[in-house]
Amino acid sequence: MNFDRGSVVDHQVKSFKVGERVKIIALPAYLKTAEPMPMLRSPDTLTIGAAGTVLDRRPGGYYGIRFNQGAFLLEGQYLELSEN
Repeated sequence: MNFDRGSVVDHQVKSFKVGERVKIIALPAYLKTAEPMPMLRSPDTLTIGAAGTVLDRRPGGYYGIRFNQGAFLLEGQYLELSEN
């Protein structure tokens, strides 16, 4: 079989532990708060490079992250480990 290399997507699985510091490398279209009654927030609530602490792991590759602006649910694809 001949596969077109351009259509192959790299699905690197990122895994973070509770308590680790992470930073945002990209912003989703909307942010979802990590509260008992979640709400959608504008993506400009946080900025690329903002650092937070992992609170918990959620189903579907989501993480609860505590930032200075509050706690939000973000997919692992938007995060990377912070050196700080």
